[in-house]
Amino acid sequence: HTRALLQQLPPQDCDERYCPDLAEEERRQLRAFSARRRREALGQGLACPVPGPCHGCPCKKCGRRLNKGDLGILASQLGDQFWHPSCFSCHFCHQPLVDLIYFQQDGRIYCGRHHAELFRPRCASCDQLIFMEECIEAEGRRWHLEHFCCLECDLPLRGQRYVMKSGRPCCRSCFETFFAEPCQACGDPIGADSEEATHQGLHWHARAACFCCSLCRKPLRGQPLISRRGRLFCSETCSLGRDASSTTSDSSDSAFASAPSPDS
Repeated sequence: HTRALLQQLPPQDCDERYCPDLAEEERRQLRAFSARRRREALGQGLACPVPGPCHGCPCKKCGRRLNKGDLGILASQLGDQFWHPSCFSCHFCHQPLVDLIYFQQDGRIYCGRHHAELFRPRCASCDQLIFMEECIEAEGRRWHLEHFCCLECDLPLRGQRYVMKSGRPCCRSCFETFFAEPCQACGDPIGADSEEATHQGLHWHARAACFCCSLCRKPLRGQPLISRRGRLFCSETCSLGRDASSTTSDSSDSAFASAPSPDS
């Protein structure tokens, strides 16, 4: 219950004491933002039996009727509209609203977390709202400038080249040390700048010297191929160890070649 409450109502969204590193201007903006939300959007759902005059009224979310005496949720800020208790949930994340505390916007109800994110971006590192004029955006997520750091070594990455790994930034050195796949042909890591070819879970540099037929060395990028025990061949003939100089392959199997990881 406590964990769900902290997730839905992050204390750092409304109390500067949970944000000790904010500059004074950011603190001022947080105070004003929090006061405006409390005044204009905060409410508490009231659980009560549906009264006679509302008999047969539709649930605001699912549309199914609520009958007299049924337990319904009345949202104090949204007039005489009822929800089934199970339907009284955040419009964005669909989680039930713990203790029926909600925020409203344009007739919809939200948990505190996702209501705040309608107006301010949230830092993917510290989970605080961003009140600075500048922030960094990558892979659909945002960071405070000073929090955009390598997931492994914490090197600040502002102005540096990086690779995204599972939605988090990684410096190029750590990427090649911890995450780069070894090439099946040469054994070297496939770095962030290298194009990569993959097939059946194995990886190669996409260059002709590595991604080629194991027998005749014909480049395989964009070509049909045959795989046998982790080795690649351009034709059935080569896969059987015979000269392929006069034989073509009708194999439809192919590998996927990807561009280098995007960075900034």
